[in-house]
Amino acid sequence: MIDHLLDGNREFVTNEFQPHAAYYQSIAQRQAPRVLWIGCSDSRVSEDVITGSRPGTMFVHRNVANIVAFNDVNIASIIEYAMVHLKIEDVIVCGHTRCGGIAAIEDGVHENYIADWLCIASGAKVVADRLATEKKLTREQKLEVLAAENVKLQIKHLRSLAIIRNMREKGPLPRIHGWLYRVETGKVDVLIDGREGHETGT
Repeated sequence: MIDHLLDGNREFVTNEFQPHAAYYQSIAQRQAPRVLWIGCSDSRVSEDVITGSRPGTMFVHRNVANIVAFNDVNIASIIEYAMVHLKIEDVIVCGHTRCGGIAAIEDGVHENYIADWLCIASGAKVVADRLATEKKLTREQKLEVLAAENVKLQIKHLRSLAIIRNMREKGPLPRIHGWLYRVETGKVDVLIDGREGHETGT
């Protein structure tokens, strides 16, 4: 597998980097991403691939179940750097269907660190449990609802962080978007459209 990855890099240099050398030299001097992407670590959800984006477009943080944790210095420093230094105006929180983390929230998990981490998404399960009962959802339907509700919950967490809250008190930035990527079709469902005048969701 390692040899395959190195071969892929050589193909990237030959077929992409060298033909577009001016672009890559420009971003080598300074990054200026337009979007902060908060997504899941799942290997099937590569933000640049699913959005057709080039290197330099997005500043990225990924973790299990695309969680925004209040006590996580890692994500806090990424958000601060994105807002203060990179002046990013759009944040996307992107979950996805058939997510192992979402299934673990539903079914429970015994591993210590994973269980503790997924506790941060427990509020989404409360909502999904209620909706599943009311609408008599199948397990697969409930997991999709849980994935979507988790995105909405993590956006609530994001909006509650002091740096975001203080910025939003002064104006509409950053715009915050909630997406659900469907691994079985490749399509994105927009759950929350954060563009000015179009923000929806909870």
